[in-house]
Amino acid sequence: MKRLISIVLCLALLANLALFLTACGSDDDDIITIRIGASPVPHAEILNYIAPYLLEEGIRLEIVEFTEFALPNPGVSDGSLDANYFQHMPFLENYMNATNNELHNVGFIHIEPMGAYSMTLNHINELPVGATVAFPDCAVNGPRALLLLQTHGLITLNPYAGFFATTQDIVDNPLDLQFITAAASFMPTILLANEADLSIINTNHLLFGAPAVCPEADSLIRETTDSPYANMLVSRPENANDAAILAILRHLQSERVREFILENYRGVVPVF
Repeated sequence: MKRLISIVLCLALLANLALFLTACGSDDDDIITIRIGASPVPHAEILNYIAPYLLEEGIRLEIVEFTEFALPNPGVSDGSLDANYFQHMPFLENYMNATNNELHNVGFIHIEPMGAYSMTLNHINELPVGATVAFPDCAVNGPRALLLLQTHGLITLNPYAGFFATTQDIVDNPLDLQFITAAASFMPTILLANEADLSIINTNHLLFGAPAVCPEADSLIRETTDSPYANMLVSRPENANDAAILAILRHLQSERVREFILENYRGVVPVF
């Protein structure tokens, strides 16, 4: 009889253990994993900041960092990523026009104003005749840099060029500026090596590649916050209204994130 009772108790304990493990497994099964591509600074850092809050709502972020901007959009298009957070609308439109893939702007988060920096000049008015200007060589940030120069009266572009302007569209160059181009991520290196009189740099690359340089205090000229280059959360059209994607947007546009951006990233401005 004692043996029978022992067997019954063991079976009861095993049954309770099975129920406990099943309950734990069901909790884990309720968690939705969202795979999201992002550039390291500040995008991935902002996502890591909100990840614990999302996990409380049953959403686990799997953050994939990219330093090559050509990769995150194809990743969303082919489904290897659920969303990305690294780009502005002109970049997205350029990708969609080039590939015929449709992606969706879920919502704007912040702007990283592009600025022009120099290791030798203290004011843009000191820019000499024949000065060398370095700017990104990509199809979106290149025109953005040229538009910045035009805004401050340093060059004049063909008005029909718009967001696709190249140096071939310069119709007036009173200082006879000379241009060199390189990858956007390499611009801080050019600045620090003093390889150009003026280096035009995206704020995220400046924060990552030259953290001692202050975007607000050290830029000679800089985009304003009404620029069309605000960064956004992007997904496929078919998952843009999924509860998990909208929850990510809600956290990215929260007051908590506004304060996090302003406290941690000089020159980065929330736009929500």
